[in-house]
Amino acid sequence: MAVDYEVRGRAAVITIDRPETRNAVDLASAEALHRAWLRFDDDTDALVGVLTGSSGFFSAGADLRVFDLVNRPEGSLGFTRCTVSKPTIAAVAGYAVAGGLEMALWCDLRVAGENAVFGCFERRFGIPMLDGGTQRLPRLIGLGRALDMILTGRPVGAQEAYRIGLIDRLVPAGSELDAALELAETIAGFPQETVRSDRLAVYEGLGRLLEDGLAAEDRHGRHVMELAAAGAARFAAGEGRGGSAVGPA
Repeated sequence: MAVDYEVRGRAAVITIDRPETRNAVDLASAEALHRAWLRFDDDTDALVGVLTGSSGFFSAGADLRVFDLVNRPEGSLGFTRCTVSKPTIAAVAGYAVAGGLEMALWCDLRVAGENAVFGCFERRFGIPMLDGGTQRLPRLIGLGRALDMILTGRPVGAQEAYRIGLIDRLVPAGSELDAALELAETIAGFPQETVRSDRLAVYEGLGRLLEDGLAAEDRHGRHVMELAAAGAARFAAGEGRGGSAVGPA
């Protein structure tokens, strides 16, 4: 299988498994990625999705040897114009370049090993960014830094990527998947209704006027006030005082 799906703990691990191409994506694997993320969104056993690659590489992007991807509504890589209702994490080892970078940017969070390399390598071949990179990268690291990466196509190592906010966790090479799964379990341990409503409010507010964003926050927050009342009662009963651990909701 070019794309593997496995539930580990409370996370679904979606692995691009084409090591002979540094996990580059062709049409068949793009379609498999699309199916995998649809499966994750429907999977009640998986609260967080983790995207990674096999054999020490994240992904080199589109497979230029066959160049058979189609610019479809869901994105040429299969899912980059889609949304899911649950948090997602990219676990990055080695190269996450061209479309590989765009797939990592699609995720909510990025955990990378010290050997990770990011870059808009499609620049050297005259291939446009069609999977969200021109929109997500400047939102994440700012306009100037994003244009530097996009216009020059230069490689960005893990240390620089961490410094500029391209990745959220920098870990020893080889431990990125374990670190991503640990982060996933942390997120999965919280009441999921508010995890998802707050996440959705963040995305809805991006690029909008502050008052519009506040309205979105209020709208989503009102839907989980019953859960909030239950959480307040748990705190009033002594749970979580002084920052101590909190049990499952």
